[in-house]
Amino acid sequence: MTPQPPRVQTTANPPIPGGFAVVVVAAGSGTRLGQGIPKALVRVGDRTILEHCLTGITTSGVTADDGDWDEGPVVVTVPAGDTGLTDVARSQGAVAVTGGADRADSVRNALEHLRALGCRPRGVLVHDAARCLAPTEVFARVARALVDGQEAVIPVLPVVDTIRAVDGTGACQGVVDRSGLRAVQTPQGFDWDLLLAVNDAAADHPEVSVTDDASLVEKFSDRTVHTVAGDDAALKITRPLDLVLAEALLARTLNRTEPRP
Repeated sequence: MTPQPPRVQTTANPPIPGGFAVVVVAAGSGTRLGQGIPKALVRVGDRTILEHCLTGITTSGVTADDGDWDEGPVVVTVPAGDTGLTDVARSQGAVAVTGGADRADSVRNALEHLRALGCRPRGVLVHDAARCLAPTEVFARVARALVDGQEAVIPVLPVVDTIRAVDGTGACQGVVDRSGLRAVQTPQGFDWDLLLAVNDAAADHPEVSVTDDASLVEKFSDRTVHTVAGDDAALKITRPLDLVLAEALLARTLNRTEPRP
């Protein structure tokens, strides 16, 4: 197995609750990244995006004490016909399942796999593989919120850019008040039964399109989605510039954790 670089974790914080299942969404083609391979196989430093992601999940401790499941509590969704990501997942102790036509279908396939195992995790975290450098503190905040009784939790950041509304012709319609706006990240955390229920409901309404799992909770349940603080390091690698930023962030993190002479 490839040696795993150290990751930053604040030891002053209380221990991160374990017993969670994690669904890693990694079935994207990565067309906008322009590397000609599935995004999660692209390398950041000397390791693939998926390797970084799975290392972060393991280091966070959210899957610790996972009981007597026959398979690991981390399920990775991969493109149909994939072998490369499947091999990476297995090497890191995760299970790979074929994703669907869109994100919601992919997550549903992963949940069906977990349901077939007969497991009842403490909760489920759904994480984008492309946010492969998400710090352990973000996992901790989401996990603790679920343990404290919240049923749907998302990490968010304040919106710092000026946002303008435009019409169909491109004409400006004024500045949008950004004080109540937040940019959403992952991992997103959910009560196990709630996430199963909203995904089952969504399967009966294929006309409903969503971009994250919290939207399913809002559309197909009466539960409230709560927020915790995200982190700039949990950027999503989508475009070539994002890859440059991730490389720089990784280099800075390694430089801070390497022993000094």
